[in-house]
Amino acid sequence: MKNKTSKAYLVGGGIASLSAAVYLIKDGQIKGENIKIFDESKKIGGSLDAQNLSYSKGYVMRGIRMFEEKAFTCTFDLMSLIPSLTSPGKTIREEFIDFNKKSKSYSKSRLLKNGRAIDSRPLKLNLKDRFRIFNLLFRKESSLENMEIREYFTPSFFVSNFWYEFCTAFAFQSWHSLMEFRRYFIRFIQDFPSINTLETIEITPYNQYESLILPIKDWLKRQGVNFVINTKITDLDFKLKQNKKIVSHIHFNQDGKVGEIAVEENDFVFVSLGSIVANSSIGSMDEAPFLDYKNKSASWTLWENISKDRPEFGNPHVFNSYIDKSKWTSFTVTFRDPTFFKLIEKFIHKKVTTYGGINLIDSNWLMSIVLSYKPYFINQPEGVTLCWGYGLFSDKKGNFIKKKMSECNGKEILTELIYHLGFDEYLDKILKNSVCIPCMTPYVTSHFLPRAISDRPPVIPKNSVNLAFLGQYCEILNDVVFTVEYSVRSAQIAVFSLLKLNKKVSPIYKGAHHIKVLYNAFITMFR
Repeated sequence: MKNKTSKAYLVGGGIASLSAAVYLIKDGQIKGENIKIFDESKKIGGSLDAQNLSYSKGYVMRGIRMFEEKAFTCTFDLMSLIPSLTSPGKTIREEFIDFNKKSKSYSKSRLLKNGRAIDSRPLKLNLKDRFRIFNLLFRKESSLENMEIREYFTPSFFVSNFWYEFCTAFAFQSWHSLMEFRRYFIRFIQDFPSINTLETIEITPYNQYESLILPIKDWLKRQGVNFVINTKITDLDFKLKQNKKIVSHIHFNQDGKVGEIAVEENDFVFVSLGSIVANSSIGSMDEAPFLDYKNKSASWTLWENISKDRPEFGNPHVFNSYIDKSKWTSFTVTFRDPTFFKLIEKFIHKKVTTYGGINLIDSNWLMSIVLSYKPYFINQPEGVTLCWGYGLFSDKKGNFIKKKMSECNGKEILTELIYHLGFDEYLDKILKNSVCIPCMTPYVTSHFLPRAISDRPPVIPKNSVNLAFLGQYCEILNDVVFTVEYSVRSAQIAVFSLLKLNKKVSPIYKGAHHIKVLYNAFITMFR
């Protein structure tokens, strides 16, 4: 087969590149030893990271990923190809199915106000906004370019139960893209009736790093794939041949030393554009995380460099120039005492055996938390429990801690949470036996910023011979960013198209094409 002598260079060490490497080997017949994955950090995995800092410092995650059975066809295809590291004889897909048969997520108290659960089942939308949501189903995306959500709906929409449930589940802000809002509503319309409980959500047995990244990385290593860390890809050189663009050289900086790689015409280059976790910083119980406005990571500067005078490569400035509209503060709490979890049981449904989510709608920071009821790390000690959370309004002062969330240390964030929940009688005990690690992520919702369709380039750029784009900032019609699925789908499209394979990309489930789904969504809208 012609691809057996080809080499593949993948820029970025996240799930998009890892997925592409799997498909290059499985379907493209490229030898693992001919594949190199470059990442500027020390750890492969991109945004799907999670780690135990130490016993005294606790655990930290930059996010928790949710899955949905109908919507994640590409991801589940990938998972079916990789053997599990923790369930011998099974793939990570089979392990995932077994786990979610036994373990259920259910949010009994999606919305809390004044320390009490409110009835979140009624959506409390006015008639005008109800019909505007359904009208979006019939709008062309070209009519929504550069529009913000708040330009379309009435002010009361943003204090409705629907908005609180939607924005906290998917991390939308009122100034985010109406186009992306529309895509999300259509993509997950089959789950709309359970928006107040999130009971259709599935999760990995452990954190996303240990359940997804480690097994894939282990499999790729056994195939001979080369992982090149601490290496920034700074630019690409192109040559023209019969009006076609061909990558000829890759420029890099490794440990301060610059170099270049010559790319042969039968080789392939895959670039993950941008990064939602670029320039992230981690604080501690006593220190707030640092916000780095200036030093853009190579994932952004590479895109800026190659897109100069090449509009077909998209417009990175739309996504990386508005940090005040794309950042948030998240936090991970390690509890070494059962007090917090016992107190919060009144808000958690008895069905919950894995996760329970709570959103504090009267919080100035609009805090949300997700509680893990099973070990979230493979070697998590008995008696240790975890909670992850985030605040959408990082630049507002807290209700109890009169500081911006972005300026707070872990102790202050945990204190604010405890007061919101009405657990202040136990404040000292909880603080004494807990570690809260805050994390500032400047670009985390940058892919939701208002845009034109052309601001995100197609996976295979126009007239490209050996270059494909991966990840959250390339354009995939009808799919939604900020999901593992989007990254894996970009990898499938890139490999199958660039290598001209006779293989179809996993189909997108289109719930809006099913009468029953539409009927249930319509009934839910008037709840």
